[in-house]
Amino acid sequence: MEKIPQIPKEKFKLVHDENNAEQEKIGTPSLTYMQDVRRRLFQNKVAVVCLTLLSIIVLISIFAPIIAPHNPNAQNVTMSNLPPKLGNLNIPGMNGYQNMGGHMVDAYKQAGAPKGTSFILGTDYLGRDLLSRIIYGTRLSLVVAILATLVDLLIGVPYGIVSGWKGGRTDTFMQRIVEIVSSIPNLIVVILMMIILKPGLTSIVIAIAITGWVTMARLVRAQTFQLKEQEYILAARTLGEPSMKIATKHLIPNLSSTIIIQTMFTIPNAIFFEAFLSFIGIGIPAPNASLGTLLSDGQKAFRFLPYQMWAPAIILSIIMIATNLLGDGLRDAFDPQSSEH
Repeated sequence: MEKIPQIPKEKFKLVHDENNAEQEKIGTPSLTYMQDVRRRLFQNKVAVVCLTLLSIIVLISIFAPIIAPHNPNAQNVTMSNLPPKLGNLNIPGMNGYQNMGGHMVDAYKQAGAPKGTSFILGTDYLGRDLLSRIIYGTRLSLVVAILATLVDLLIGVPYGIVSGWKGGRTDTFMQRIVEIVSSIPNLIVVILMMIILKPGLTSIVIAIAITGWVTMARLVRAQTFQLKEQEYILAARTLGEPSMKIATKHLIPNLSSTIIIQTMFTIPNAIFFEAFLSFIGIGIPAPNASLGTLLSDGQKAFRFLPYQMWAPAIILSIIMIATNLLGDGLRDAFDPQSSEH
């Protein structure tokens, strides 16, 4: 039998032997779930722009007493309905001139305003500074949104977890309550609150508290139904973990994406609801300003003084669009598969 020739060991050499250690290293550093969410969120340029705009609006609202140039409720009827004026700059539309009888006249000089007086966004029919009123109005609208969010978190989240966790008759009974509450129109609740309480922030917040948590409760319940069948939840129950500890340690962290996304859609809904109520005259009472009251006052003189309505309308539109787009960006960041469908 012919002997097979042996190949010397020195002829063998591992491919890229000197780079094996480098090749075995992970190409990208490992990221936690929240770090991955943040990375995907900041890759979404639209969401980043919206987050920046909302952050600026929130900061301006927080520091309203410092930033606002005038007292938002201070009246001076001698300077009523003055057009926007930006210092001494001669910018068309921002120079204090107004069309009267086909001629452009200096409205500030005609009103006898002291030299150097200027209102960046003009004044309303009572001579109040519109810029200051918009800043304070935005602040009040954001307060309504924050309170509505707290209601969602304090009522909707626990209600949904209990309903989904217990199941059976408890879930059936709790969902019948949800259906009854959701069938009551918000406007009816507000009118009832106005009969019991005075019109204002309190009645609006109570109306939102009565009906606003339903959507959050339903979403959290649906997610809880899915999560409680997961292996780690079943293992925790087998080990005798109490339900409260399972909810705080396992359910709520895994429900965080649903809660955050729904919160971002609760904020514009609450702001628009308050603006609608104030616009039709059953919201924030005078002389306090909100975006709704500013729109209501501006539309009365829109034909002749359009700037009084344009400014609050633009701010409201920016808040509504930015929060919705940021909500979409957060949904895609928390659940990348949702953007593929």
